[in-house]
Amino acid sequence: MRIAIQGVLGSFHEIATRKYFDNEDMTIIQCHTFNDLFDSIHFDKTDIRVVAIENTVAGSIIPNYALLKNSGLKVMGEVYLRIEQNLLVLPSQNVEDIKEIHSHPMAIQQCHDFLNPLRRNKVKLIDSEDTALSAKRISENKLKGIAAIASELAAEKYGLKILAKGIETNKRNYTRFLVVSNEADYKIHTQDKNINKATISFSLPNEQGSLSKVLSVLAFYNINLSKIQSLPVVGKEWEYMFYVDLLFEGYKKYVLSLDAIRPLTTALSIIGEYENAERPAENKIKEGIEL
Repeated sequence: MRIAIQGVLGSFHEIATRKYFDNEDMTIIQCHTFNDLFDSIHFDKTDIRVVAIENTVAGSIIPNYALLKNSGLKVMGEVYLRIEQNLLVLPSQNVEDIKEIHSHPMAIQQCHDFLNPLRRNKVKLIDSEDTALSAKRISENKLKGIAAIASELAAEKYGLKILAKGIETNKRNYTRFLVVSNEADYKIHTQDKNINKATISFSLPNEQGSLSKVLSVLAFYNINLSKIQSLPVVGKEWEYMFYVDLLFEGYKKYVLSLDAIRPLTTALSIIGEYENAERPAENKIKEGIEL
C-alpha cells in the first residue's frame, strides 16, 4: 500500500498509520503540509491518506474539514493516538547547551509547563512545519544548541537523544486521525467492517430553529452526535457548513434519519461511513501517570 501522511518519517502521522494498518507492508509518502497531502491525489498514485482532524488539547484542526470535503475523498476509518512529546537533541548535547527549541506550534503549545522555565532562561521557541522534521534537521545538519519536540520514534529514526520524556502538560493528550481514500479503496476497506459511524456535511437555511429541527430528528432515530463542527460558507455571509459525526447501532435507522433530515438541509453529503474506533479509556491514566 502507498499511504500519504502529513510530515516526515517519525511523525505522529506515521505512528497512527502503522497503528491503524497494524504494520502491514506499506510505503509511506511524506507530505510537508496538509494542502500537499490532499493535493497529492492529483499527481501520484497514492490512494490512501491519514490526516489529523482533532486533538483533545488544541481542539479541531479546522482547515482539514474543508480540505477533506473539497477533495472528494471518503473517510474509511479512524484511529486515536496518545500523543507523548519528548525533548530531543544530538547525543553530545545536554540541557545547558540548548539555545533554541524547534517544533510544530501545536506541539509547543502542548508542552507549555515544561517550556516556561526554559523560556525564562532565554531559550527561544521556534515554530516549524512538523515535529519529526525538526528532529530530522538537527540530525542531518548536526545542529548543536538546538532541540526538537517530537516522538520517541523520531528519536530512534534520526539517532537523537531523549533529554526529557513525556513533556506534554496534559497527559490526556490524544489526537484523532481520519483514514481517507478514493471511492474504489473505500469500498474495499469498508466492506467487511461493522459500519456504525458516519461523517456527513450539510448547510442550513438562515432560519430560526433550523439546526434544532435537524438535531431533533436525529434524536428521534436514536442517532448519537459525537462531534459537530461549523465552518463559514465562503461567499455567503452568515451561512455555515456543518460537519457532523454520527454514531448509530442500526444502519437502517441511520439511513432513515438521513432521509428525514434531507428536506431540512442543503447540500447534504456523506463524507464517509466506517467503523467507530475505540476511544482511549479515561481510567487508563491516573494523576498524570499512564498505567
